[in-house]
Amino acid sequence: MGTQTVAELVRRQWGDHRTGLRDEHTTLTHHQVASGAAARAALLTELMPDGPGCEPHLGLLLDNTPEYPLWLGAAALAGAAVAGINPTRRGAELARDIRHTDCRILVTQRAHLPLLDGLPLPGIRVLVTDTDAYRELLAPYGSATPGDTFLRPVRPGSRLLLTFTSGSTGAPKAAVCSQGRLAAAGAALVSRFGTRDDDTHYICMPMFHGNAVIADWAPALAAGAGIALRARFSASRFLPDVRRFGATYFTYVGRAVQYLLATPATPHDRDHRLRLGFGTEAGAVDAARFEARFGARLVEGYGSSEGGAAIQRTPGTPAGAVGRAAPGDDLAVLDPATLRECPPARFSPTGVLLNADEAVGELVNRGRSSFEGYWRNPEAEAARLRDGCYWTGDLFYRDADGFLYFAGRADDRLRVDSENLAAAMIEGILSRWERAAGVAVYAIPDPVAGDRVMAAVALRDGAVFDPRAFADFLAAQSDLGTKMPPTYVRVVPGLPLTATHKIHRVALRRAALACPDPVWWRPSPAAPYEPFTETARETLRREYEERHRPFPGDPS
Repeated sequence: MGTQTVAELVRRQWGDHRTGLRDEHTTLTHHQVASGAAARAALLTELMPDGPGCEPHLGLLLDNTPEYPLWLGAAALAGAAVAGINPTRRGAELARDIRHTDCRILVTQRAHLPLLDGLPLPGIRVLVTDTDAYRELLAPYGSATPGDTFLRPVRPGSRLLLTFTSGSTGAPKAAVCSQGRLAAAGAALVSRFGTRDDDTHYICMPMFHGNAVIADWAPALAAGAGIALRARFSASRFLPDVRRFGATYFTYVGRAVQYLLATPATPHDRDHRLRLGFGTEAGAVDAARFEARFGARLVEGYGSSEGGAAIQRTPGTPAGAVGRAAPGDDLAVLDPATLRECPPARFSPTGVLLNADEAVGELVNRGRSSFEGYWRNPEAEAARLRDGCYWTGDLFYRDADGFLYFAGRADDRLRVDSENLAAAMIEGILSRWERAAGVAVYAIPDPVAGDRVMAAVALRDGAVFDPRAFADFLAAQSDLGTKMPPTYVRVVPGLPLTATHKIHRVALRRAALACPDPVWWRPSPAAPYEPFTETARETLRREYEERHRPFPGDPS
């Protein structure tokens, strides 16, 4: 954790009349950004209840509009904390996120109001930014300055972010990030990438994720750089935005890179100022394709909203490896049962891992971790901090030169389009289907990055799998998030069980798409379910081979 605060960085913008924040509708100078943050901090101070048990927390249920960074700045000035609320969540799960983080105020926009219909949110005041009522409410505070006194004194340890990250037990955990840690993360990226005050950071990843706030907004603020926003990621608008805003830096996830590469190539693909993208899960093949086509380098990293461990990709990193431990981290791959370090990986001449049984273990930070805990979740904190180490929950193996390779997740989590999902939560929803006698949900690797959702469904006696009825059932579930529907459905006569009568997920994952049972799939999220034929299997297999990834279910 650093000694500087985000509030100091916001105050530093005061008096700077260069362009500081833009989207397709709005242009603000740095000075106007600081002024807008101060006005919202003053409003927040007026509205936020005080007294025992009243945490100064607000939720942001917003697209990437200028209101999002303005409210982040407001919270920093006021000594409040922001919970980024994920708009892909639904129903009771969405309400749970808002209530769990003790939000007293929820800032949203008209497009998201239907998500709140009928939700039990007692005592929570909702502000709708694109309304006359909101503008009238904010108007009296227009003369506020960043140097005013607001809710409470701000220190480096003051809580600023509550960022949701999923776990294996279903309910997402809210990772705490202080002002000092966020300011230090921004400064570290400025130092690493040489960000300048004449750069423009393009934020197209959703700001309720740590990716956009920690790796894009914070370094822009630390460098005094400009920020350009896209409300939601759009592959077709990416290059026009980059050109229009003069963007030089952006953050990404692997799926976004895939979408960008799928756009039609033109002779003008390099007509821009973009020089660098920083993110995760693009993969070496797609990163090389991106640089060859667009002329901008992609830099891969591994990290988490918790801040417990980080890996940096450096020159010379082998294909398939993530990189080496970031400076200051003492990372090891440990056997959770023995706490001993796993031996180095051994590879065949073609790069196949030969000793997975002994080389794969959990990635652990044995050094000083910047993890600051989870909000109101001591059990999850205890699971992270064991035996004097920070346990990431991710499986890795390490080669003889110290390069780390990602091998999966230590519990039943899935990562779909960079959304962390809990298998148990999806299972609970799918189990409502009247034709299902049992359901198991598990991850299989995506051809490019992350996971796809696969479900094994055992049907009730006399029932048959009707793909249209199943799709209609999914569409009717109000709490089924947009990333949760299974891409693949394996129809099984019965779920495999272990000796202790638990679902044998290892066997399901191992069989994956090479299973003997009928499989139905959606080639795209909006497509109807159709049989996963041999022709479809071979077409998909070529996608995996093209990116040097093993086809799910093939023997390693």
